[in-house]
Amino acid sequence: MQDSQPTTIDSAEVERFSRIAQEWWNPSGKFKPLHKFNPVRLAYIRDHVAAHFGRDPNGVRPFQGLRFLDIGCGGGLLSEPMARLGASVVGADASATNIEVAKLHAAESGLAIDYRAETAEALADQGERFDVILNMEVVEHVSDVDLFIAKCAEMLKPGGLMFVATINRTLKAWGLAIIGAEYILRWLPRGTHDYRKLVRPEELEGALMANGLTIKDRTGVTYNPLADRWQRSRDMDVNYMVLAEKPQSGE
Repeated sequence: MQDSQPTTIDSAEVERFSRIAQEWWNPSGKFKPLHKFNPVRLAYIRDHVAAHFGRDPNGVRPFQGLRFLDIGCGGGLLSEPMARLGASVVGADASATNIEVAKLHAAESGLAIDYRAETAEALADQGERFDVILNMEVVEHVSDVDLFIAKCAEMLKPGGLMFVATINRTLKAWGLAIIGAEYILRWLPRGTHDYRKLVRPEELEGALMANGLTIKDRTGVTYNPLADRWQRSRDMDVNYMVLAEKPQSGE
């Protein structure tokens, strides 16, 4: 018997999200928190990509000519805005059900997005390369974070950017993101997050740097109940985002 190849796929996680795939585009459904979260992460991506590549963030299609990978794209909540901003987008997800939902919604929206039911390692092995990789709310659901980051880093072009958003492994995060969000407020289905799989910033940044990337920025993201919106914060105890760059050759 041949040894199985290393994989980043956690089959239980894929099945969990596949079961609720039809909910992706319902702003009041099971993915309501992501719809609420989208504006702050979209602004973060737009501002940093525009600054890095010398684009006008307020332009009509500031990402024109840039190739994006939205890895773990789900139903396409980030892929579609990136396409509207002019990017050439590959949206990849291990769940074929998620990809079918994403394809249908993109077609209904008149957007050309290259959706694929593929893993990070499969894409990397195909020699895919991207200017920007969106790795948002994914690392806490994969089976091997180091392998996943390594494969994503492999696909990033020199001078390219990788955005990673996830949840810190702290007691505060356990109380707010799991007990609070899943069991008390019921913002998310119970079992969406496993505390043991949450990733600390130093672990994430260590994996990024181990694969030749440079950390360019980090920010916490907190919920403002009075304004009913998410906003950037110095507090990285729960939700946070990290921006990394692959240096140009010779740097």
